[in-house]
Amino acid sequence: MTHKSRLLAMGGVIVVAALTGALLLMWKPAIAPVNPPAPASFDTRTKLAGARVVALGDCIVCHTAKGGKPFAGGLPLATPFGTIYATNITPDVETGIGSWSLEAFTRAVRYGVARDGHLLYPAFPYIHFTRMSDRDIAAAYAYLMTREPVNATTPANELIFPLNFRPLLAFWNVLFLHPGEQVAGASKDAEWNRGKLLVDGLGHCASCHSPLNMIGGEKSAHAFDGGIVDGWEAPALNALGAAPKPWTQEQLVTYLRSGRASEHGAAAGPMLPVTRDLATVPEEDVQAIATYILSIQKPQPAVAGVSSNAAAQGEKSPEAQRGALLFAASCAQCHGPAAPMQSIGERPTLAFSTAINAETPRNAAQMILSGNGWHGEDSMNYMPSFSEIYSDQQIADLVSYIRATYSQRGEWKDVEETVVKVRKENNAR
Repeated sequence: MTHKSRLLAMGGVIVVAALTGALLLMWKPAIAPVNPPAPASFDTRTKLAGARVVALGDCIVCHTAKGGKPFAGGLPLATPFGTIYATNITPDVETGIGSWSLEAFTRAVRYGVARDGHLLYPAFPYIHFTRMSDRDIAAAYAYLMTREPVNATTPANELIFPLNFRPLLAFWNVLFLHPGEQVAGASKDAEWNRGKLLVDGLGHCASCHSPLNMIGGEKSAHAFDGGIVDGWEAPALNALGAAPKPWTQEQLVTYLRSGRASEHGAAAGPMLPVTRDLATVPEEDVQAIATYILSIQKPQPAVAGVSSNAAAQGEKSPEAQRGALLFAASCAQCHGPAAPMQSIGERPTLAFSTAINAETPRNAAQMILSGNGWHGEDSMNYMPSFSEIYSDQQIADLVSYIRATYSQRGEWKDVEETVVKVRKENNAR
């Protein structure tokens, strides 16, 4: 055999080995279906523990479509790569997880593999859920298997090529999935360790509050630096000390359990349903979450003061001047200094608002465009949408006025462009 022939043969062996390894990496066996376990087969204590786990994991938030039945899936999740629809996790045999054994459920939670062997998209945060304990996974399984079965087929995902080819997720998992239960920090107390487990694992907070790289993986070096979810900015969780009024443990717990904080404002967008779930779990869980979050704060650069914001000194831009008229017409009744919501309801001034003091005008624009829906008796977070009332320019003027009047930070640039972009994103959903 010539030298060239040997090289070609070696190259062929390497190619075959690489292809074989890739196929083994991408292929996952199916787990045999089972008959749906009888609800009576799960004891009450386990089901109650499961309700707590499912609430902490926000499962109902992602797996319930607008106007749909709980856990029946169908909610569209917008990603930079297209739309993924949340799956049905009720115990329906045909369209849900009724035929899944605990083994199959555990594999999905830990490794992102469905019962039939296909790989799940990481919109399902298995890279965080993998840190859950066996007991918590079993409890969640018991709770979900005792929900009402709903026959509801999930719409087909709408992803760009080649990301719609699921086997490629195996290579993504090599980079970002690190299986195994979380190990407690020996130098930390029980509350801190519980908080870390909930924030990094079951609560998967980094999924929303961290920036993503070009292939949709969390930038580990920038964990909790903030991200974008459903058109809203998820603020940096490691910069709470840089707020106009630095967050305290008490305020953070109150916010996470009620959706409101006395010196910060109200939850909106994707965060509001999270707070509704956290209101149902024991307060000790939320205390632990707050303890851990406040322990990861980073030193922040000094915030520019009033002197950097010419508009705040009375030199209001033409946009802000026009916005003042709109504010008086539509906003002052609730947000003006003499508004009953503030003078009687003790709601915080907009000067403390995270959205108004943010680096970009996205959330301020989103709040005015989308509002905060009516939630029956719990109407304190309600704010009407102005998307059908005001034009993009008018909303931009209003945003500019609020920033100039209530924030001590510099004025925002390209406000109208942001409003146009946010409205377009909202209409596409």
